[in-house]
Amino acid sequence: MKNSLTFTPLFLAIAATIAPLAHAADTTPHDGFVEGSHLTINTRNYYMNRDRRDIHTDDSKEWGQGFIGTFESGYTQGTVGFGLDVNAMLGLKLDGGGGTDGSSILPYGSGNGKAPGSFSTAGGTLKLRAFDTELKAGDLFLTNPVIAGGETRMLPQTFRGVSLTNTSIDGLLLEGGQVSFTHPYNQSGHRRIDTYYGSLDEHDKSKHLNWAGASWSGTENITTNLYAAELKDIWNQYYADFDYTYVVNDLVSLNPGVHFYHTQDTGQALLGKIDNNTYSVHFTVNAGYHSVTAAYQRVNGNTPFDYINLGDSVYLDNSRMYSDFNAPNERSWKLQYDYDFAGVGVPGLTTSLSYSRGEADLTKATQDTSHYDYYREDGKNAMHWERDLDVKYVFQEGDLKDLSVLVRYATHRGSQGYASIDSNSDNDEVRVIVDYPLNVF
Repeated sequence: MKNSLTFTPLFLAIAATIAPLAHAADTTPHDGFVEGSHLTINTRNYYMNRDRRDIHTDDSKEWGQGFIGTFESGYTQGTVGFGLDVNAMLGLKLDGGGGTDGSSILPYGSGNGKAPGSFSTAGGTLKLRAFDTELKAGDLFLTNPVIAGGETRMLPQTFRGVSLTNTSIDGLLLEGGQVSFTHPYNQSGHRRIDTYYGSLDEHDKSKHLNWAGASWSGTENITTNLYAAELKDIWNQYYADFDYTYVVNDLVSLNPGVHFYHTQDTGQALLGKIDNNTYSVHFTVNAGYHSVTAAYQRVNGNTPFDYINLGDSVYLDNSRMYSDFNAPNERSWKLQYDYDFAGVGVPGLTTSLSYSRGEADLTKATQDTSHYDYYREDGKNAMHWERDLDVKYVFQEGDLKDLSVLVRYATHRGSQGYASIDSNSDNDEVRVIVDYPLNVF
C-alpha cells in the first residue's frame, strides 16, 4: 500500500509557525488581561438605493442603522498568555420593504418584500499567545486575499473556526487556519460557506475552508503576498501579488503592481470543473495630491473568477462598486483619478472618479451545467461599463473627530449579450455611509 501525505494550507501554516516559535526571543506579554483591554463601538448609518432601469423590475431601496461593539482583552501574564475577544452587532431597519428590499443591507423578506425590523448576532473568541505566535478559536474577523469578510455593508461578515499567525521575523506575517461557518453581513445566525457566483445544489455543502499565506513588507517600497486556500470539495485557490513604489522626488512617485489568482476544482468538485487563471496589472502616478491609475484585467477560463459569498476576497484592480469584471474569458480596463483636498486646505476630504469597461466571450463559457450558467449563444461580444464616483470626508477635530461621511455613486450598463451575466445590469446606484467610531477604553 502506498502512503501519501497531503500538504493542506492549514498543515503548511502550522508547520511554518513552529520553527519561528522555537527560536523566538522571550517576548512575554506584559500588558495584562485587564490592563490591555479595549472596547470600541462603531455606529454605521447606511443608505442604499439601486435604481434598476428595467421598468418591469422593482428598485432596491434600504436604510438602516448598525451598531458594532468589540471588546478585546489583553493577555494573562506568563510565557503563554490567554485572552478573550467578544463582539455584538445589531442592525435596525429605518426604511425598506414594500417591494423595495433586496439591496443586501437588511435580511431578505420572507416572500412579502418586507425586511424584518432588526437582526443581530454575537460571538466570542478565545486566544492564546506565546512569543510571536497567536492562536484564535471562535468568531474571527479575517482579511486576506483568499478569505476576507465583507466590510462594504452595514455590518461586517465574520467566520467561525481557528486561525494562527506568527510575526517572529520583522516584516513577515505567516498565517493560516480553518473555518467551517460564516455569519453574513445581512442576517442573524451562521451558515455554511459557499461562493458568490456558483450555484450549489440544495444538498451540496462545503464543510470547511483551509487557508495559509505569507505577507512580506520588510523591504522598503515593496509588498508581496503568497496565499493558498482549499474550499473543501469545491476548489483550491492560489494567490500572488507584487507591489512596488518608485519615489522619483518629493512630489512624484510611480506605483506598478500585479495580482494573480489560479483556481482549480478539487475533491468532489461540487461546482463542476474549474480551471481559471485571473490577473490584473496596474500603474499609478502620484503627483502631490493627485493620483492617476490605469489598470488591465483578464480572466482566462470558461468559468468566472469566483470567491467567498458576500466576502471581499477579490483582490483585483477592476473589482468595482457594482461589477467585478470577472465573467468567463473577460478582458477589462480601468482609468481612475483620485484627489486629496488637503492640497487646497481641506484636510479629510477626498474624492475618486473611475471608468471601467469590459468585454467577455460567453460563447466559450462552460455549457451543460447549472453551477455556472453563463453560456449565451449571442454573447460573443458581451460588453458592459461602469462609472464610479466616491466623495469622502473625515472630521479632523472637535466632538465629531473621526466621524466619516462617504457618498458613492455608480452607473452600470450592459449589452444584450451580457444578459446571462446580469439580466438587470442597467443600474444607477447611490450609497451614503456614515461611520462614527467610539473608543470607550
